[in-house]
Amino acid sequence: MGSGKQRWKISFHKSPSPLLLLKKQTHPQNQQPSSIPVEFLCPISGSIMADPVIVSSGHSFERNCVHACVSLSFNPTLPDGAAADADFSTVIPNLALKSTILNWCRHHLSPKTHRFFTAEKIVRKLIPQMPESELARTPSEISVASSEESVTPRIGRTTPLPLTTRPSCYSSSSSCDIEILGTNFSEEEELVVKLRSSQIHEQEEALVSLRKMTRTLEETRVRLCTPRLLSVLKSLISSRYSSLQVNAVAALVNLSLEKQNKVKIVRSGIVPPLIDVLRGGFPESRDHAAGALFSLSLDDQNKTAIGVLGALPPLLHALRSDSVRTRHDSALALYHLSLVQSNRVKMIKLGVVQILLGMVKSGHMLGRVMLVLCNLAASGEGRAAMLDGGAVECFISFLNQGEFESEATRESCVAALYGLSYGGLRFKGLAKEAGAEETLMKLEETGSENAKKKVRRILEVLREKHEEDEDVNWEELLNSDDDLSRTQSQAGGRTGSSSC
Repeated sequence: MGSGKQRWKISFHKSPSPLLLLKKQTHPQNQQPSSIPVEFLCPISGSIMADPVIVSSGHSFERNCVHACVSLSFNPTLPDGAAADADFSTVIPNLALKSTILNWCRHHLSPKTHRFFTAEKIVRKLIPQMPESELARTPSEISVASSEESVTPRIGRTTPLPLTTRPSCYSSSSSCDIEILGTNFSEEEELVVKLRSSQIHEQEEALVSLRKMTRTLEETRVRLCTPRLLSVLKSLISSRYSSLQVNAVAALVNLSLEKQNKVKIVRSGIVPPLIDVLRGGFPESRDHAAGALFSLSLDDQNKTAIGVLGALPPLLHALRSDSVRTRHDSALALYHLSLVQSNRVKMIKLGVVQILLGMVKSGHMLGRVMLVLCNLAASGEGRAAMLDGGAVECFISFLNQGEFESEATRESCVAALYGLSYGGLRFKGLAKEAGAEETLMKLEETGSENAKKKVRRILEVLREKHEEDEDVNWEELLNSDDDLSRTQSQAGGRTGSSSC
């Protein structure tokens, strides 16, 4: 902005309608051609297209006008009176038309590029069903937007939300309309400028726009995940204003959905502020922070870093959150982070075994909790902590009850027992005391094929005879740490791992 090369046109009147823009564009006083080829004009903005794209219906539109329609869930009516298809999911650059337009413009005039903010204002004027209150909401109204509004890392959610549940950009009739002339001022730079503004409402407007732009469009998420934009988001995530914090974290969740963005986001240094939000941010911000950490933990390159940066304690604490979304996303984040041995060791030191076993006994989030316990049972440290914490008795009791959220939950329980079966004589003693053999024999007849294989392996362990077995006093073994250490040393202890 400071180079002086950009030219700004500032007006304090309302933007003309697309029809007036077209008339003005073709007026003789503007020394423009009296006839512009109709196929060069965007049906939405009425202006010559600088970046035409083809949508699923076969029509061509200006790219940012398509983005604005998707963001606002609006189906435009074309000049010929036929309604365009609502499916904007396929957007293909119309390179042939773009080349034709540029060749024509070299001899006549330059195409006008509509940035997303301008395109959104044009589309809003074309939506008759949108209440005026939606077009002029204040920052305080935006701050109470429902947590349902952002995209969380759940597979398959690509449908835009209803217009009435979406946050709207703050727009005041007294604010000036700034139009940027020149093609070097990118969409990303325009967002960064607004996000760095000293005006709270401008920052909020940019965050809400970023959040909506990245909600459904994959290419937009990739294009806007830049070091500069992440740096600004990092500072806004720590904002003391609820609206800024909520929308900043929600926008980050959307950006993190793309695989190629995940490592870039973690390396930008944005995880520590996320952790702070999860610890003590606004309630909706904590929901999004848990979702962001879950999404970022899906990439193997991020797992160790997230654990080192201190995400494990607040994620464990979030398992007790009043918010269902926070609890579930935190549990899924812990599952993916516990795939790494260094994180498993940290979690065990934090007392995760007792927390998770308590949740199993209470029937709280069984499916997700069992997945984490499976990962812990796959390591020596995790097995030892789980055996000492009463996991064998807990799992056998759970299997005896026969009440499961799903077959997958029962398989996870069997898989956790399978991991514990590598615990040597300690496991055998606890399993015998809990009556595991009878329970497992029933499962061998009724379980899935995958569960049956693991059950047979566990039964083999229980039925194996060792020279040490005849001399072992099981009661003494279960109650004496000294005898436990001696016996495990004699037995050698099985080593191995399994995944569920």
